[in-house]
Parts: sequence; C-alpha cells; structure tokens
Amino acid sequence: MPSAINTFKSYAVDATTSGNTFYTTPASTTTIVLLAQATNVGNSDANVTFYTSINGNTEITKNFTIPVGDAASMLTGKLVLEAGNSMSVLANANSIIKLTVSLLETT
Repeated sequence: MPSAINTFKSYAVDATTSGNTFYTTPASTTTIVLLAQATNVGNSDANVTFYTSINGNTEITKNFTIPVGDAASMLTGKLVLEAGNSMSVLANANSIIKLTVSLLETT
C-alpha cells in the first residue's frame, strides 16, 4: 500500500456579491483547512459568508461583519473536506473582502 502524499497549498481570493467557489477537493483526496482569514480592504464595514458544499451549502460564518481595516478568522478549528466538497466566499460588495486560505491535501 503506497504512503499518503501530503501537499500544503495556499489561496488568496476576492469575495464577490455572487459568491466565489474557489476550491474543490480533488478525487481520492482529503483536505484539511488549516486557516481561513477574511480581511476588509474596503472603506466601509463589510459582511462576509464563508461556506462549504458539505450537505448542500453549509455556512461556516454567515453575514459576519468585519470593520474597515480589520480581519477575522472564518474558522475556530480545522475543517475536513472530502473529495468533491468545495469552499466558497460571498460578500456584500465586490473587492472589499480578501480571503486567505491555507490547507493540506492528503492523497
């Protein structure tokens, strides 16, 4: 039996008002999300929703307000995604929230 292969990855994405699915776990892979931090780079308070496709759309944070120039963690622990599960981010305005995600893929 071959050993597991671990690959660390990072993503930086802009949240949009229509939602942005920025990551889908590949086939035969399990993903552990280590960090998901949203930063408000706009000129007014912003609301962000961070969700996964586990059991439909499952909100991890919903309409979470981040003040101007501030950042917030979207997770309080680790998040495990199975093959085919995805992550998405949504904001109340385009280009106001930047999301940084670090994860570990295991195959």
